[in-house]
Order: sequence, then structure tokens, then C-alpha cells
Amino acid sequence: MKVIIVGGGWAGCAAAITAKKAGAEVHIYEKTDLLLGLGNVGGIMRNNGRFTASEELIALGAGDLIKITDKWSKHRNIDFPGHKHATLYDVNIIEGKVREYLLDMGIKLHLEKRVKDVDVEKSKINGILLSDDTYVSGDVFIETTGSTGPMGNCLRYGNGCSMCVLRCPAFGPRLSISARCGVQDIQGEREDDSLGAFSGSCKLAKESLSEDIRNELDQKGVVVLHVPEEDVNYDKLSTKVCQQYALKEFAENIVLLDTGHAKLMTTYYPLEKLRKIKGLEYAKYVDPYAGSKGNSIRYLSVAPRTNDMKVIGVDNLFCAGEKSGLFVGHTEAICTGSLAGHNAVRLMIGMPLLILPASIAIGDLIGYANEKSATREGRMNRYTFAGAGYLKRMEELGLYTTDINEINNRMKKLNLDNIFEEKLV
Repeated sequence: MKVIIVGGGWAGCAAAITAKKAGAEVHIYEKTDLLLGLGNVGGIMRNNGRFTASEELIALGAGDLIKITDKWSKHRNIDFPGHKHATLYDVNIIEGKVREYLLDMGIKLHLEKRVKDVDVEKSKINGILLSDDTYVSGDVFIETTGSTGPMGNCLRYGNGCSMCVLRCPAFGPRLSISARCGVQDIQGEREDDSLGAFSGSCKLAKESLSEDIRNELDQKGVVVLHVPEEDVNYDKLSTKVCQQYALKEFAENIVLLDTGHAKLMTTYYPLEKLRKIKGLEYAKYVDPYAGSKGNSIRYLSVAPRTNDMKVIGVDNLFCAGEKSGLFVGHTEAICTGSLAGHNAVRLMIGMPLLILPASIAIGDLIGYANEKSATREGRMNRYTFAGAGYLKRMEELGLYTTDINEINNRMKKLNLDNIFEEKLV
């Protein structure tokens, strides 16, 4: 039984792990030369409600990637404006560690292999066609291609190609598998009636910062610097993907996090203005290279799906990560990917597909985001365990907790403990 995953980001890797555990032959096709996609410039885990979701994944038997980010974190249990008990993994190390783990599991990795078309008959996918005209057949397919790119979308809805880590000019544009199957994608919206949203952060070379700032980052993991009053820009907060950071503190201050690079918590910032701030006189962007004027645009390709992660209208296609909803974050990608990978195997052997209940945070997020995507207001919001509107919902429903025993007990009562560890074939 062959599962083909298109896209090697956090969601694709998570789907591969659970599909492999369930007993399938698993292949990942990734258009670039690196796994993890935006995970190579991300770095934040376990902040706010993501702690709950991380422990739920572990209790479900899908905590492999959480444990890897824990192990290779630079800082644990740090606080920064609006966020508590965060873990910051090293973006310069994590990809190699995840790649090694997948290979050790026997998952087949096909890097620099861009999918350019699908072979679909009636409502079933038979195979994929690669950019070198190689044809690959499979039984079940999982799309985790994300929602960013091609370059034309960044040009049309943003401030131009920002030369980000996804590297469309080098490795080609992303392809919507669901759209190629005749399914119309959902697009995220903004208040000004434009589509998409800017990626929420940039990376600065730590070496380009002052010694005092570098030392504070190494010791504390976070540095907060005041923005000159004339440069404070509240309007830019509304353009961000990451609404959990759309707080006035992120307009009035420069917030830097140590993820190996110095993670600058803003969509973009003119370099000449940035260098006015003490300690940043020689600051240099490392991602995106055009961080002075823009960032990548996301949420332009979301597939309609059911709460078992199956794409509506295609018999053997699942989706996860940003492709599956207006989600923000690595943890959210791992959650949706884990469910998609497990259900892909269930579909192949004729088992009922698993829907996680709303009595756990992961199940509630998947269902709630799906419900909201049907409305224009819902398409203007983003959904994450880390903040914005969904964290408030978690708190109101009593889903947010840092009590690991409580989380484990919830899973046992639902008979879901280690369900993703079960070998199905």
C-alpha cells in the first residue's frame, strides 16, 4: 500500500510518520532541496496553547517531531509579549535531524522533485507527473504543499518576491494538487478586500547585531528594543499571517528571538529605519533577503475538506498544514499532518476514518477552522493554538492546560492514547 505525500514541510513529514507507523510504504516528493519548508525559518514551539497541543500529540502517539524540536531547542520555557512557556528550536540544525529520523524509519524521500500535474480519472488520482516527466503511481495521496507561491502571487498581493526560504525562482512554483483535480481552493482574505497575508517574521544574522544584544539573546532567548516613536506603524499589524503577534507591543518594539538566527517578529522592516535602533546599526537580513520591503504571501490555496482531513470531491486525496485550513504554525501543521497520514492508511484498508473529538484541542481546532472557512468573516481570521481568537476559545472551553497528567487522562478516557502508534497493515 503506497502513500504519496506532495510537500515536505512539517505537515508532510508528520503525515509520513503516522502513515509509516500504520504500515504503509511512504514517499515524500518535495520540490526544494530541504525538508520542513517554513520550518527552516520558524523556530517557535509550545507557546501558549501549543503546549497543550504538543502534549496531546505525544499522548496520541504522534509526538515524534515534537520530541525532536524539544531535543534541539536553544531555549525552553521563555516568555515574550503575549506568549508564555515557549520553546525555541535551532533552525540551523532541525532539518538535518528530521531528515535523518525519517530515513531511519524507512520513509522514501524524493527531493528536488517538483510535481507538475496529476493523473485523475473521474474522482480518483492514479498518479503524479513530475517536472522531469517521470510518472509515479500510488494508492492514496496527501497534499501538504502549503499556500505560498508561486512568485506571481507575492507580486500581485504583496510587495513583490521577497526571495524567501521557499525559493520559487530556483525550484519552481508550487502546484495545487486539489485544483488540478478540479476542486476549487479557498483563499484567505484581508480587511481591505485583498487576498492572502504576509508571513509574520524575518531573520537577522546574529553576527550583525551588537555584542550586548547577542549576549542577551544567548542567555535569555529574547530581546525587546523600543522603536523610535516616528517609526511606529500600527497599520502593518493587520497584514500579518500570525494574528497572535498582532499586538501593539509588536509595533512599539522590536522583538528578537534566538532561533539560531535572530528572529525579528514583524512582517518586514525598512533596513535604514532598523539600523537607527541602538545595537542594530549593522543589522543584516538572512531571510527573506528583501525583508526591508516585503515578505512572502500565504493563504492563497486552501482545499475544502472534511474533519478527517479528506479533500472534498476526490476519493483518495487528503490534505494537511496550511493546505488544509487557515492555520498558523508548525504545531498546527504537525497535528493536521498526523491525522491525514493515519487516515490515508485507514482509507486503503476500508476502516472508518478517524475524526478527533472536539473535547481535545486538536480535534476542536480542526473542526472549528473548517466551520469558519465557510464564511467571509472566518476567512479573514487565522487559527492557531498560540493566540488570537482561537486561544481565547481554548480557554473558554477549558481545553488549554499545561497539566500533562490531565492531558494524558483525557486521551485515555477517549480511548485515543497512542492511537497513532497502531500498526494497521
